[in-house]
Amino acid sequence: MAENKIFAGPRVRRIRNGLQLTQTAMAEALGISPSYLNLIERNQRPLTVQLLLKLASVYKVDLDELQGEAGGGLARLREVFADPLLAGELPGDQELIEVAEAAPNVAGGIVKLYRAYREQASRLKDLADLLAGEGHMAALSDTRLPIDEVREAFEARPNHFARIEEAMEAFHASLAPGDDLAGALKVWLKKEHGLVVRTLPVHVMPNLRRRFDRHSMRLFISERLSPFDQMREIAMEVASIACNEAITAELEQLRFSTAEARRIARFELARYAAHALMMPYAAFLAAAQRARYDVDLLRARFQVSFEQAAIRLTMLQRPGAVGIPFFLMEIDSAGNRLRRAGAQGFPHARFGGACPKLNVHAAFAVPGQVLVDRVETPDGGAFLVVARTVDGPQAGFEERVRRTALMIGCDAGFADDTIYGAARMPAIAVGPACRLCERQGCLARAEPPVTRPLGLDEMATGLSVFDFQ
Repeated sequence: MAENKIFAGPRVRRIRNGLQLTQTAMAEALGISPSYLNLIERNQRPLTVQLLLKLASVYKVDLDELQGEAGGGLARLREVFADPLLAGELPGDQELIEVAEAAPNVAGGIVKLYRAYREQASRLKDLADLLAGEGHMAALSDTRLPIDEVREAFEARPNHFARIEEAMEAFHASLAPGDDLAGALKVWLKKEHGLVVRTLPVHVMPNLRRRFDRHSMRLFISERLSPFDQMREIAMEVASIACNEAITAELEQLRFSTAEARRIARFELARYAAHALMMPYAAFLAAAQRARYDVDLLRARFQVSFEQAAIRLTMLQRPGAVGIPFFLMEIDSAGNRLRRAGAQGFPHARFGGACPKLNVHAAFAVPGQVLVDRVETPDGGAFLVVARTVDGPQAGFEERVRRTALMIGCDAGFADDTIYGAARMPAIAVGPACRLCERQGCLARAEPPVTRPLGLDEMATGLSVFDFQ
């Protein structure tokens, strides 16, 4: 019989210590020398099949315990060390494997501590949001990625950048594109900068939306993108060139702490500029008011997507020429927040946006359909919210479509100025987030509020397992 070598020294040591045996006593029972057992425990000699069988017969050891890997513990440790706080601390998995093998109880303790830390960080953030809603600022120290810093900065301020708006409106007027903006931009790039735009098939550029080749002076756009998204990619390239000074000036005002955050923010400002170029401010505001903010009519009028027209509605805050102060939120089917913005900043304190009863979650059940609701928050605030799914780049035959849901909203006081306000329906009671909401008997509640103890009662059970006192 061929001998399969298994290195399981730490596990053998745990078994011996658990039985309170010396190395000499165990070695004698197994028929080997104490020095050989010492080498086995230090993983300098393997456990052969014969030794495995001997361990099983003498000490009634489960062979799976010796042959199995520390897969579960290792996976949980990987989760811990994938956190931004610890990322980069380990060059590979070897140390994690050693900890999981040699000290599984220690590994379990590390995982428990990490999960407790994440839970407390989540609760502190919820409490900070609650305090902020009452006018109290709570500065929390938390590990943030550059993308988190950028998101917080953009969500907290009005989604309007005056310098970019003026620069793009002036550029659009000088370009005079007529009804073919894409064609005019391609001609401008070729004439002014010698840059040629080409659309590439998926097999040539499978993983990119666009790529600029400096050597050949060509801008490659993926055919995966819809015509609207292709247009935006070209407009972003033009805006990055024609509006560079305005973008840089706005970027400096945001005062990000790292170069990576500034790079991400510059990309976001270039996309903002692309929307401003595709939908010039004065023309878009006038059309929005005439159409009573009907997103579908606006996207047809400016030949853009539903997503692009909805985003543009959140930007209409020019002094002396303001539109309805819409805010916007985008999520994926797992509920992950992808984007939040608002004409006056996203209303975290008043609206929240994390309630499972919002129609942005229901939109996935009816792709492409526009859902309209009136919602009411616990403090008496009322909002009109409009949600619809949007699809990402064209998926291949064996790929799943990237589908997200977009929701735009405004104070209910503006509802009658929109086409959506004509839909009369009872207000849906929502909260900012389950952990901050104290509505009793909510069927959709996913978590208990941080402000109340759970109301556990053996004699009576509420509608939710998270009912509270």
